[in-house]
Amino acid sequence: MATLAGYQNYARYAEQLCTAGARPLLAGEQLRDADLARGFYVRPIVAEAPPDHPLWEKEMFLPILMVQRVSSNEEAMRLANRSSLGLTAGFYGASDEVGWFHEHIEAGVTYANRPQGATTGAWPGYQPFAGWKGSGNTGKAIASFYYLPQYMREQSQNVLE
Repeated sequence: MATLAGYQNYARYAEQLCTAGARPLLAGEQLRDADLARGFYVRPIVAEAPPDHPLWEKEMFLPILMVQRVSSNEEAMRLANRSSLGLTAGFYGASDEVGWFHEHIEAGVTYANRPQGATTGAWPGYQPFAGWKGSGNTGKAIASFYYLPQYMREQSQNVLE
């Protein structure tokens, strides 16, 4: 964790997971022993959460993974897209499912079958990074073709001699 605020949010969200019906699969904790007491160190949390859990609607940016069982890809897509957020989305599936995922998911950056991390790790200079819905506000991705011109000032110059 990089900041005290993130460290405090981690503790608050961990408590919310426990009190709002989530089932921990990997219990996290704040690490405070010995040298770890001089920083903001935590163990990741993995929790199975019901579909109405309030943290599904929160961009936490913390080592907290919420999972939910579904009966089909269509149900998973419906649940994913009902979120008011849409920064990134990841999918692991057969090659014939990947196109369907990309066509239907409502997120600014998508990953399929990426072993390094399902929903994070945009490649600067190669893959623009932007969110949809409540996760973005300009519609223009960082590092995209349209991004830099937002910060440039256009000027036409004419010199007659």
